[in-house]
Amino acid sequence: MLLRCDLHNHSCLSPCGSLDQSPSGLAQLAKERGLDVVALTDHHSARNTPAFAEACARVGLLGVYGLEVATVEEVHCLALFDTPDEALAFEQVLQPHLPAFPNNPEKLGDQPIVDADDNILGFMPNYLGVATDIPFSQLRPLIEGAGGVFYPAHVDRPAFSLLSQLGRIPEGTGPVLEVSRHADADTVDRLRSDGYAVVAASDAHYPDTVASAWAVVDAADRTWPAIWEAMRARCITALHPLQATAAEKTSTTPIT
Repeated sequence: MLLRCDLHNHSCLSPCGSLDQSPSGLAQLAKERGLDVVALTDHHSARNTPAFAEACARVGLLGVYGLEVATVEEVHCLALFDTPDEALAFEQVLQPHLPAFPNNPEKLGDQPIVDADDNILGFMPNYLGVATDIPFSQLRPLIEGAGGVFYPAHVDRPAFSLLSQLGRIPEGTGPVLEVSRHADADTVDRLRSDGYAVVAASDAHYPDTVASAWAVVDAADRTWPAIWEAMRARCITALHPLQATAAEKTSTTPIT
């Protein structure tokens, strides 16, 4: 089955995110804009994933739950899980690797933890927009050891990406790479020709960019394990806003 998947989004918990971007608002907009599967991936915290799970259930979306992690080299990567409990458990694994830098809400953002009705439950006391002390080479086994899925985020970006920070794709990175909504077709084709499965994602921090990019994944069923297996097998039939490649057009109608 073909599923429109956007696996990188932020809520108001991320210090660089809008306070208008609540977990429930993200789920509602994703549904209205035609997505089937949506992930919440705040910086270094999964505290808003329980609210997101409830919001996704209300609107009939499949939720995926994770965190965006910055390595010591400031390479941004995704850690994705099937349940909020798994994502929250990984947050605890991550905590010793983060500097205890107190947040200054007036300068850096509020970082609120909310419920599915947008009620504020508390605030994260330490600033989440920092880098961990984890080298890129050690992050994948850490995430996979916790039962999660790992892949680098927005590799085409000129900052905070695998290519900008390391200048190459190291051996053992894995089969999947994410590109941003600003990626060009030549970059995608080059990554594909090197054997990688390429997904696009919104990396939405504000309501107006929700569902601005996604991948169409041909999965066996509407579950996160099936979607991840399809991604690993390169069963990605189209990217939005990019068109499918000429070869893909022979078998699949791309999203426009």
